[in-house]
Amino acid sequence: MPYYDNSRPSFWNSIPVVTRNLILINLIVFAATVIDERFLQDDFVTRYFALFYPASPLFRFWQPLTHMFVHGGLMHIFFNMYTLLMFGAPVERAIGEKKFTVLYFLAGFGAAALHIGVQYLQLRGAAGSAAAVQDLFLTPTVGASGAVYGVLIAFAMLNPNATLVLLFPPIPLKAKWWVLIFAAIELFTGVTGTMDGIAHFAHLGGMVVGFLLMLYWRKSGKLWRY
Repeated sequence: MPYYDNSRPSFWNSIPVVTRNLILINLIVFAATVIDERFLQDDFVTRYFALFYPASPLFRFWQPLTHMFVHGGLMHIFFNMYTLLMFGAPVERAIGEKKFTVLYFLAGFGAAALHIGVQYLQLRGAAGSAAAVQDLFLTPTVGASGAVYGVLIAFAMLNPNATLVLLFPPIPLKAKWWVLIFAAIELFTGVTGTMDGIAHFAHLGGMVVGFLLMLYWRKSGKLWRY
């Protein structure tokens, strides 16, 4: 007699494999960070795996990669992982595992590159100010936000007219308009220096790389090929 398995996969197993593994790695690193800072009274994870300016004595060559998995607090990782889950899953299903992996990490690297470029300009503007230079050298950059912004713009390019209602603000709006609003906010706050402590240009870097990559795949006819 044939056996039929009518059971449904769990919510966790229903998430596409790359998105699921990225979320898992981020959660593991966050748990390690909490243990490191609160229980061991150390900052090993931040010192070695956050991103520091290349001229800083704290810089390590692997940090442009590892900083994507380090987060600065519970709300930071929650919003990044929530956004990755909501938008990464449909993007991965649409373009496939390989291209989604390339999109995610190239957006993250692009975010780091633009952020470091802006830091370089800040250093030139702070010439003669030892305190400003030291502060920049000792300030870590953490988070998956740059990569996630690349995923977000990819979703908007795939589904420009999809209506989204965000957690905040809870206003229904098409994806293409949300992305433009986010880009404008990041550019304005980055240029004016408002909302200090957030790597606005890293977010823009991720969006630019995500946009260019999706545009290249679309024009070359490779977007839908797995």
